[in-house]
Amino acid sequence: MAPMRILIGCETSGVMRRAFAARGHDVWSCDLLPAEDATNRHMICDIREVLDLGWDLLAVMHPPCTRLCNSGVRWLHVPPTNAPAEAHPDEKAAWPDLSEEARRAIMWRLLDEGAALFSACWQAPIPRVAVENPVMHPHGRARLPADLPKPQIVQPWWFGEPFFKATGLYLRGLAPLSATDRLTPPAPGTETHKRWSAVHRAPPGPDRWKIRSRTFEGLAAAAASQWGGDARQEAA
Repeated sequence: MAPMRILIGCETSGVMRRAFAARGHDVWSCDLLPAEDATNRHMICDIREVLDLGWDLLAVMHPPCTRLCNSGVRWLHVPPTNAPAEAHPDEKAAWPDLSEEARRAIMWRLLDEGAALFSACWQAPIPRVAVENPVMHPHGRARLPADLPKPQIVQPWWFGEPFFKATGLYLRGLAPLSATDRLTPPAPGTETHKRWSAVHRAPPGPDRWKIRSRTFEGLAAAAASQWGGDARQEAA
């Protein structure tokens, strides 16, 4: 396997980037925020600015998906009391005084923006693409490309991580991931089941989004191995 040029989109943790780099690939991450590990292989920009730089594989692991997923569909009809994080600063400042109609219009605009970002990644001029996203509501799906396949749903416990976090992977030019260390989930209602549900039970706070979006090491290792292979073997 020759080394590939790989772009990990919408990632600040570096988990997926480091997994591919450990196998000898030329890999960069990109996000609007700085990388947590202060690497020099991270670009701070809108991912759409760098999609045409000659990548062999694109993995967008944490796109801003809140407006597309089922859990957020209710806000399209009854806007939230507090302004969404993606709203413009002036919209956040004005939110308490906005009418429900004005708030609803902002929520639908954010849905359109999220769908546009997802579509740009899916249709990027890159031969192998994986875009992560939770299960979508019909309004979100209707705004996405017609050729979008059904996602592969994976769980951390497929890869030796004792946690629940259903992750949808939309794949183009890539094979579905195979489980590498499938654990047996605990029975509902048990203390172990509660521990496995830590991602969903994360308390409200400024870092909740980071906890809930972080890629698990086991899944990252499986993706790097199965989608990228070990480029070090050819270089040896």
